[in-house]
Amino acid sequence: MGIIGYIIVGLICGTIAKAILKDRAVGGWVASLVIGIVGAILGGWIGSLIFGGGLGDFFDIRTWLLALLGSVIVLFLYTGLTGKRRTAT
Repeated sequence: MGIIGYIIVGLICGTIAKAILKDRAVGGWVASLVIGIVGAILGGWIGSLIFGGGLGDFFDIRTWLLALLGSVIVLFLYTGLTGKRRTAT
């Protein structure tokens, strides 16, 4: 999967992670992109440790699930370390 694939997966999975953890969601679409890309890298690393294989092709369900898992972990850790949370308006 190329860099464009990582950007697309990262943006989508970062957005889904922010929707799952609504109270911890910070930033706009750039934050979603960064969280998603870092999450995809983390998910690929976790997948290679646990399952013996990291991220696959763009349309592989394992790629999407690992990237989403990594994105949720990254968002959870980010807000836990910085203490930043979305404020209700």
